[in-house]
Order: sequence, then C-alpha cells, then structure tokens
Amino acid sequence: MNFDPFLAEHRFGYGRSARVAPPEDVGDMLAELRRADDAQAAFPIPPFRVMQDALALRIRFNSYARKHPETAEGQKAQKKARQILRDMRGDHSQWFVQTQLRRITASHGFRERLTAFWADHFTALGGGGLLRMASPLYVEEAVRPNVTGSFAGLLTACVTHPLMLHYLDQNSSVGPNSRAAMRRGRRRGLNENLAREVLELHTLGVDGPYTQTDVRELAKAFTGLGATRHYGFKFRSAMVEPGAETVLGKNYDAGGGMVTIREVLNDLARHPATAAYIARKLAVHFVSDIPSDDLIAHITAAYLRSEGDLMTCYAALLEHPHAWYPKSTNMRPPDEFVSASLRALGVTAQTLHQMDLRGVREVFFRPLQLMGQAWLTPAGPDGFAEADGAWTTPQGISARLEWAVTVPTRLMPDLPDPRGFVQAVLGGQVPDAVRFAANTAETREVAIGLILAAPAFQRR
Repeated sequence: MNFDPFLAEHRFGYGRSARVAPPEDVGDMLAELRRADDAQAAFPIPPFRVMQDALALRIRFNSYARKHPETAEGQKAQKKARQILRDMRGDHSQWFVQTQLRRITASHGFRERLTAFWADHFTALGGGGLLRMASPLYVEEAVRPNVTGSFAGLLTACVTHPLMLHYLDQNSSVGPNSRAAMRRGRRRGLNENLAREVLELHTLGVDGPYTQTDVRELAKAFTGLGATRHYGFKFRSAMVEPGAETVLGKNYDAGGGMVTIREVLNDLARHPATAAYIARKLAVHFVSDIPSDDLIAHITAAYLRSEGDLMTCYAALLEHPHAWYPKSTNMRPPDEFVSASLRALGVTAQTLHQMDLRGVREVFFRPLQLMGQAWLTPAGPDGFAEADGAWTTPQGISARLEWAVTVPTRLMPDLPDPRGFVQAVLGGQVPDAVRFAANTAETREVAIGLILAAPAFQRR
C-alpha cells in the first residue's frame, strides 16, 4: 500500500483544506474515527424528538382550528400551525448549514463521508408537511452514532426508526391472523415493503439468496413495529402475526416481539451475502464504479471475520493497495462537489450562519436540485446512483459550472489567488490545462470557477 495524503483527503474525505493538516497515515484516519465526534459537538443538529414535538403541537393547533374556524381563537391556532411549518423550514436550512460546516472543518473528512454513505444506504424520507424535513434528524439519531459500531447495530437502529417505519408503510402492516385483524374483520393486511427493502437493499442485495417466501415471513416477523401519531416508536403487540416464522431456513420463536426482530436482523447482518454486498458497496463508493474482485474479497473477509464490525471493514478498505491507485475514477456527486468546494475555499461558519432560508435555497437547495441531487431526497429507497452517468447529464454539468463560477464570490468577496489555490486544492496532480486556466483567466471569479469545475477536482 502506498499511502497518499492527497488521496486520503480527496478520495476518502471532502478534499483538501488549507486550514486542516492532512492525515499522516491510515492509522491516523482510523484513530480519528475512534475519537470523540468533535464536529457533531461543534455544529449540533437536534434529535428526532424535535420533530415529534413540532408535529404534536401542529396537530393540536390544526385540530382546534378545524373545530372553531369562525372564532378568533381558531384563527389564531391556524396561524400558529402555519408558523410552526415556517419555522421548521428555516431550521431545516440550518441543519444543512451545520452539515456543511462539519464537512468543511473536519480533520480528515472520512467520518463525514461515511455518515453520508450510510444515510444513503438506509434512505428514509418523510411524506408531507413537517415530516418532509425530518431526514437530517433521522440521520443524526439513527445513522451517525452507529457508523463506527457493528453493521447489526446500525441496521437495527435504522430499520426500527419511526421515520423508516413511516417511509416503508410499516404502520399499515397487520398480521393476517393477529388480534387486531380479527377485531377489524381483516380490513388491513400484511405490508411487505419494509421486509423487501431490508433483504434487497439493506442486507443481502438485489441478487441475494432469498425468495418471496422469505420476504413474506420476514414481514410477519416485523408485524408490531410501528410509530405513534406523533412518530415516536411503538411496538403494537395486537398486530403481531401469531406463530413462528422461517427466514432463510431458520425458525424464529412465535411471539418474541422485539427480541425476535433483533435476532433476525442480527442474523441477516452476519450473513455471507450481506458481507459481500456491503463490501462491494463500500468499494464502489470510495474507490471505483468497477472495483477489483480482490478489493471486494478483502473487505468481505474482514467483515465475516469480525462479524460485521465496521471499523474492521474500513481498515480493510484503507489497507488494500487498490484503494490507493492514483488515477481518479469516481465522479463526485453534486452534494459532495458542493461540500468539497466549500472546504477548499475555506468558507467560514460566520458566513454560512448568516444565511437565511432564502439564501440557502438560492445558493444550495435549488442548484443541487438542478445538478440532480436534492439534499437527502433520492427518488426511492435505493438511494442516489453511484454510477458517474447519473451526474454527467447536460443540465447537471451546466448547473455545476454555473455554481462554481457564481457562488464562491457570493460567499467570499475576497477570493484566493487562483495560482496558489489550484496548487493547494489539487496538490501535485494539477493538469497543465487547469494550471493554464488558473493563470490566464480574465477574472479571479472565472479562474476559481474553472478550477472547481475541472475534471481533476470533480473526480476523486
């Protein structure tokens, strides 16, 4: 393995920063993950409970307004309900800002990249109203604290989170022979969405060794998982399908409740197919759209040996020589491109914290949507595409170039000297064409934009 400080930041983080020293070696990168999460402490995002409290309050105000539409009190309640929504939109924009600041100021950036990777792997979205803005809180509560633990722990935290249960319609799943189904005359039935995505997207993979029978049996095992009206977790024993379930040939005790659910999730997490699937996803995301079989096998072996210990898997990824091939093959997705640009420029917390909702929309949310990657909102539970082709559309490339040329000067009136900037950002890998553009562009704005839009910066 030939460790390269530039690649350590460029490929496994959010790029180089003039304000933060690069990691010294792989051991330094892993040690950073083991230390306290300083970025989270410096730029906090609240727990999911904030969303639950806002939902409860808004439901109460809306209910009162519907019952008393003609009264002054009813109209005041309606205004309060609308204000909660407006306030949450502003909060949501600030959660984006906090996420960017973590990436900009991180020592190495590997923890931030891992958080983004696993948030995408375990995509969970809210439906409408306030819940549309809940994803950052879900990531903060279920994903981020578990990225350095076991895959089983991460899987369980995400699959049983109220937002995931809402997203995959688990609240509507009732055991066909459960007490609840008997009382309701079987008007509601089993919903297989969560079980299917757990097998297909979260653990074994699309081509994994499971059948439709396994999907249905797992769906039966999941009955009882649900959320309250205000999206707190609740296990509903009346909806549990009686009897034992058999998933991938193993029988699980009847009536085990959360004990059985945790057992089946642990078994899925330790399955060899899951090991290979997760190993491939890590290799594709961090190294290449077409990673070597040897790299995948190395991570898979580490996963199986450690029973899904994620730190062991990260070490296997970073210690393999294929992870350090100097040729950059993966294209940064839009979200990563924006964060890498902000980090390279050294945009400050003061600058971003001064932005209101309108500013965040204009500078970040709308451009990211034009680039093809609205923040934390992929089209489906399979997350955003990894293939470069998803991001090289004419509209996407045009939107990147426009952002690169127009936004830096808006965030930093005094842009850095392009000649020094290109060297700081790309190190010893500055292509002649990019260096020429940095030296000869008519304005500093154009020069910085051309550097950020150059393939050498766009790829990792």
